[in-house]
Amino acid sequence: MAAFRVQRIASASSGVAFAARAAAILLALAVAGLVLAATGADPLDLGFQVISASFSSSFGLEDLALLVTPLILTGLSVAVAQQIGAWNIGAEGQFYAGAFGAAVVGLFVPGPPAVILPAMFAAGLLGGALWILIPTLARAYANVNELITTLLLNFVAILLVFYVSTSVWRDRAANSATPRLSAEIPEFWGSVHWGLPIAVLVAVLVGLCLAFSRWGYEVRLVGSNPSAARYAGIPVRRHLIAVMLLSGAIAGLAGMLEVAGTVHRLQGGISNNYGYLGIMVAVLARSSAIGVIFSAALMAFILNSGIILQTQGLTTSAVLAITGLILFLTAIGDELAHYRITRDTA
Repeated sequence: MAAFRVQRIASASSGVAFAARAAAILLALAVAGLVLAATGADPLDLGFQVISASFSSSFGLEDLALLVTPLILTGLSVAVAQQIGAWNIGAEGQFYAGAFGAAVVGLFVPGPPAVILPAMFAAGLLGGALWILIPTLARAYANVNELITTLLLNFVAILLVFYVSTSVWRDRAANSATPRLSAEIPEFWGSVHWGLPIAVLVAVLVGLCLAFSRWGYEVRLVGSNPSAARYAGIPVRRHLIAVMLLSGAIAGLAGMLEVAGTVHRLQGGISNNYGYLGIMVAVLARSSAIGVIFSAALMAFILNSGIILQTQGLTTSAVLAITGLILFLTAIGDELAHYRITRDTA
């Protein structure tokens, strides 16, 4: 007698994972279309408007590129921490800290752009790393849960940036932002700056390092089995500190690229929740540094679609519901790809 059982596999093939994710997105779009049709809207026309606005013009493609740049880095920040078994929920705060550090250099350090830009780059990395330093040391030496500490520091960074940009550093002409920075990242296509290839390059380099270096192997071993890593003589605490500081620095770099390449001023709300969205990007990429690039592109398209739908008359609540439905079903589809039905013959 044959019996069937559900079995979980460690890793799904790329083809199965892609098919599951595509089916989940199509299912989410179908459900959203039915809901929109029930309210009297034309889902096919809205879908055409989204596709047309996103891909048929250079303006739409530029918007996608500007969205995907910070999402790659915040997603990578979370994914890197997950490699060692840590959850960095503070990419939002580290993003703001990186933007803050870059703004300090761009506003108050004199010099030519060729000198100021590298200094802003370093300040962004340092700002993000310093912002995760206390949670890192608390986790490494006192085993304090980094979920709480990194999350709470988000609010401190957000309020700090809001305060300086609307008060002590406020540009009277801009009112709610600082003066324009003295150096900016050059653009290579319309409004798209060189931060995009930098973000892709960082993701590729981190992915290669984690996959093919001895350090990357030890980090993955620590993340999967800390006891075995200690038994093998691997410095678990040192690797934990290094990885978490790297995670914070990457999120800080995202803030630096945003303030120096896109916004050109420090202002409250500069992140647009990129740090929190990076958590979903990392989850969809299953903590893969290379996969982050593709999941960030998907997230950027979903966000851009929401903006377009609002211009077509949909309420913010409806757009958020559709976005959440797509992300929810995509995550489910990605998880289901790791299960298969096997047949046992008695």
